[in-house]
Amino acid sequence: MSIRIVAESSPNSFSFETEALIGPNGFREYDARWWFGFPGSDKRPELNLIGVQALGMGLGTLIRRRGGAPEIVTGHDFRFYSLSIKLALAGGLMAAGMRVKDIGLALSPMAYFAQFALDVPSVAMVTASHNENGWTGVKMGMARPLTFGPEEMAALKAIVLAGDFDLPGGGAYEFVRDFRKAYLDDLVSGGHVDRRLRVVAACGNGTAGAFAPEALERIGCEVIPLDAELDHTFPRYNPNPEDLRMLHAIRDKVLETGADVGLGFDGDGDRCGVVDNEGNEIFSDKVGVMLARDISAAQPGATFVVDVKSTGLFGTDPVLKANGVRADYWKTGHSYIKRRVAELGAAAGFEKSGHFFFNPPIGRGYDDGLVTAIAICRMLDRNPKKSMADLYRALPETFGTPTMSPHCDDEKKYGVVERVTAALQAMKAGEKTFAGQRIAALVTVNGVRAEAEDGTWGLVRASSNKPELVVVVESPVSSARRREMFEALDALLRQNPEVGPYNQTF
Repeated sequence: MSIRIVAESSPNSFSFETEALIGPNGFREYDARWWFGFPGSDKRPELNLIGVQALGMGLGTLIRRRGGAPEIVTGHDFRFYSLSIKLALAGGLMAAGMRVKDIGLALSPMAYFAQFALDVPSVAMVTASHNENGWTGVKMGMARPLTFGPEEMAALKAIVLAGDFDLPGGGAYEFVRDFRKAYLDDLVSGGHVDRRLRVVAACGNGTAGAFAPEALERIGCEVIPLDAELDHTFPRYNPNPEDLRMLHAIRDKVLETGADVGLGFDGDGDRCGVVDNEGNEIFSDKVGVMLARDISAAQPGATFVVDVKSTGLFGTDPVLKANGVRADYWKTGHSYIKRRVAELGAAAGFEKSGHFFFNPPIGRGYDDGLVTAIAICRMLDRNPKKSMADLYRALPETFGTPTMSPHCDDEKKYGVVERVTAALQAMKAGEKTFAGQRIAALVTVNGVRAEAEDGTWGLVRASSNKPELVVVVESPVSSARRREMFEALDALLRQNPEVGPYNQTF
């Protein structure tokens, strides 16, 4: 089969209907993400349905060339165009000889679960996660519970953009009915919690609305749904538990109803955000510290993998130290963290963005926002005399920022990070002050994390999924030191005119 791959094409044209449009920047570090288009938008699409079909051909070709079995699970998130994208992807996979098992409307972790439940090694989940409407993408893997990393994504990109497909035919398609029930049954198989918890389940009108409220009810919680109705226009805000608008909405509902905890889920259900019973919007890295305390009480000496955006408490918290915990700071990104959790045999992995990865007995190593929500409920159940706010107050105080994301074009963002890293390395080598103190340490496993002598730190890295940088700052000392570190980092960034304004500050 001959197919022409193009990087640019205009809608309402003959070429758009006959050629495979695939923007090369859509092949990111560990996911694929493209602007597909949205009614009323004047932004030019980076992908069309023929391009999606070509992506399926390329993915099937890659799997078979690497000795993978010709079977794959597919599912799609709740956007008005996701079903059509999934079917185009399935057509390409079948042309490459793959037997496709379609689980229908799904959360990303439901697709990962299907790899185990259906005994299928590979997965291709159509989702743009928390990105705005108009975006689409695919999360892929061929070795459960792992998903693709940079090497696999580079190989897939090379195959697709060159049109280098192996198309033996012989593929097949099967729709797996009632798989939602199998997934929910597995989630609640650990039984009820004894404590009667009132839980706000916030879904942002995204896919989790079809799953999260029922799962929490089935473990014995009294659920207060918030924006749980499926509505692909996302009328209030994007389903993104890092977005302050979503967190504020959860806070307001918790305070209005007197709930014990508020739990928020992103567009494809692999992340979970938390608001305590007093309305405190808890950054997910602090939730990770609470869960690490809880888990390490039963598993002393446990290892926890955390991303470089996360709080320094994983290394300094006295309870974790007493429990013999080892913290491993690693690259941000669900693919990186789950791979590292598997390599180290860690008890769990945590990301500031709200991805949590639990190895057995809690989970299977992949990120599932509903597994996380249930783990939080069970943590509260094991502490019947303490509220979520009590557990939060028990942590040493630090002063952190939300994840801030100034715009920077995909073609330029990595160069900006390299220049900021080089500047900080030169300052450290010359023992110059930065943010009022000498630099005590630089962590460069993913971008650059500069730590001052008093433990205040700031991070700059390139977003893996969007044309943005990522900036995070934390101080164990004061909000003034947090501000000082932010202003010092921002001054370095502003030496690069390609860096745009922040999406949010603090």
